[in-house]
Amino acid sequence: MSLIVTDAIVLHAVPYLESSRIVRLATREAGVLSVVARGARSSKKRFGSGLDLFAEGQAQIQLKAGRDLHTLAGFDVTRSRPGLAADLGRFTAASALVECVMRVVHDEAAPKVYDGIAAGLDAIATASGADTVPLTLGVFWRLVGDVGFMPGIEACVECHAAIDPGEDTRFSHAAGGVLCAGCARRFPGGRRLPADARRVIADWMDGGSPVLEAVVARAHQRLLREFIAQHLPDNRELRAYLVWEQGHW
Repeated sequence: MSLIVTDAIVLHAVPYLESSRIVRLATREAGVLSVVARGARSSKKRFGSGLDLFAEGQAQIQLKAGRDLHTLAGFDVTRSRPGLAADLGRFTAASALVECVMRVVHDEAAPKVYDGIAAGLDAIATASGADTVPLTLGVFWRLVGDVGFMPGIEACVECHAAIDPGEDTRFSHAAGGVLCAGCARRFPGGRRLPADARRVIADWMDGGSPVLEAVVARAHQRLLREFIAQHLPDNRELRAYLVWEQGHW
């Protein structure tokens, strides 16, 4: 058993036995981990409010070799992000993001991924009204790139032929990006991707936050969900993402 001290973000927490919690953490030093916080429900002295959803702080974790569940020895909160709880739009956006993180980030060090998650939650926490969905889509696309499956959108992902920036194209989830007319015939399904939608995705990947009409943003949410689902290790639905996409709260 070894002890690590690392920056960490609370992604999910559930009751465990009578007095404890099992918590999923995104950590800078060890990726996403499941930990048991013993006594977290019966006493506030050890963890206080540090284990609230989306809270960030320094975690002391006892790692158990060969085990999927480790022990949280302490958590000193440095950022609580109350803005996420103050608005349902922001809360559902953040919930969709951390759900995705738990499904695609593994238990290995990925500082860039961690920094992207933290920055994304900070941005969502201060988003306002109609800006929340487009901003969150940008956070998602950058996360996709950071974990290693960014789609190709400038050239055909099969034959690598250049595609004119003003040309509508076909986006194939299975192929991993856009296809020229010839290659698209070999990949059934996918979605038509207008040239302006392709430019918006490129803007998000470069750190931009374009303003979109609600109906256009909804189409981007659907495209992103379908693309992420193609890379998941199982067929379980992204339930929090669906709530965010449908706007039913």
